[in-house]
Amino acid sequence: MQRWVLHIDMDAFFASCEQLTRPTLRGRPVLVGGLSGRGVVAGASYEAREFGAHSAMPMYRAQQLVGLRGVVVRPRFPVYSAASRRVFQSVARRVEVFEQLSIDEAFLEPPELVGATPEEVREWCEDLRRTIREETGLPASIGAGSGKQFAKIGSGEAKPDGVYIIPVERQLDMLHPLPVTKLWGIGPVTGAKLNAIGIVTIGDLAAMSEKEVDISIGSTVGRSLWLMAQGIDNRVVAPRAISKQISTEHTYPKDLLTKETVDAAIVRAAEGAHRRLLKDGRGARTVTLKLRMADFHIESRSATLSYATDDLDTLKATAFRVARYPDELGPIRLVGVSYSGLEEARQDVLFPELDRLAVTRDDTDYEPGVSDGRVPERVEVVTEDVPEDTWVATQDIVHDEYGHGWVQGTGHGVVSVRFETRATGPGKTCSFAVNDPALHPGDPLDSLDWADWLAADDELADAPARES
Repeated sequence: MQRWVLHIDMDAFFASCEQLTRPTLRGRPVLVGGLSGRGVVAGASYEAREFGAHSAMPMYRAQQLVGLRGVVVRPRFPVYSAASRRVFQSVARRVEVFEQLSIDEAFLEPPELVGATPEEVREWCEDLRRTIREETGLPASIGAGSGKQFAKIGSGEAKPDGVYIIPVERQLDMLHPLPVTKLWGIGPVTGAKLNAIGIVTIGDLAAMSEKEVDISIGSTVGRSLWLMAQGIDNRVVAPRAISKQISTEHTYPKDLLTKETVDAAIVRAAEGAHRRLLKDGRGARTVTLKLRMADFHIESRSATLSYATDDLDTLKATAFRVARYPDELGPIRLVGVSYSGLEEARQDVLFPELDRLAVTRDDTDYEPGVSDGRVPERVEVVTEDVPEDTWVATQDIVHDEYGHGWVQGTGHGVVSVRFETRATGPGKTCSFAVNDPALHPGDPLDSLDWADWLAADDELADAPARES
């Protein structure tokens, strides 16, 4: 019986959420990321991609490409997170088990599609996409094939906003001419190694002997890639394991040059990761401090406690124990703190200052980083420190009379606000004095205009706590 694995991928997710909640941006090149131009692009709309902009590109370069029509929007992760939850609630009503890979993509293997024809699979996929569009307003692309590899390739072919089915009889004809780097699991380093020995396409890899694969790319990973190149992909679709690490990091518009500024950045990252740790409900044994230098190389050090804890003072003290500073390393542009070794059992610490002494240099792992051009797993976004009495472009804002909107621009004591949400359509722009008492910071979630759904979502999130 034909096995059908589906890969659903939300199209240009961050930018699509911005265009959904800010209708004026629809049809325009949208870049999501730091406004200062110092960071990288976290998301780009398809209109921006037509100019060559893409995720992980330096923001200044993306702005050059899209020109004056482009709009740079500060990331609003609460909006993206809420939209993701609603999307996958829709998916969960159709498929009991799915494997969510990230905030905007997942693998599915619906039992009812076993043995289905390509036409029946297409109809099923289109129905799911239609449901997601009706419930969230967001576009999704779905690929379908006999395994994860073909489903992933199919969703790429389906973009934007479509469905692409790869029948078994066509899969090798489609797979083998593709560049070998298109095979899931082959990155730039392995790809370059294969290219150097004349392996350019996936078909070239499939034609290698088992011994050649073992010598070239190793017997473990290499054989797995070799089998996938031959169209053999029996990996199961299963829920992802719980997170092994919780982290927060910030890139700064100006390099950090003093011990005081780095200390403040460590506190900020440690406290941000701690909030996520409390929400996760586990304690951490290992604290890792990540520093990215002005030349983009990474310095990473970690320390491990003898027990798991969610005590903030203890975790911050441990982070400071492995800290390094500009007088030793040079200018620092990113500071991140992560907690790992996560355990359900936690130990309360009455005297966290003692753990500052307990972490010795023998407990510290030092991992010098290299600038290898790889895209980080978690895209960085420039963080801009803004005084409380200052408005910044694209910030959510509320007016006592006009309601919810966002800042289009500010300067010379005046702020211009576009009043619109997902439900309003393109809104009007009004200008006010920056200190107008009728203006207040807005909740980004209000731009979704999903009050009933958000209330129900909060109730579901709180239910386990109430039951316990």
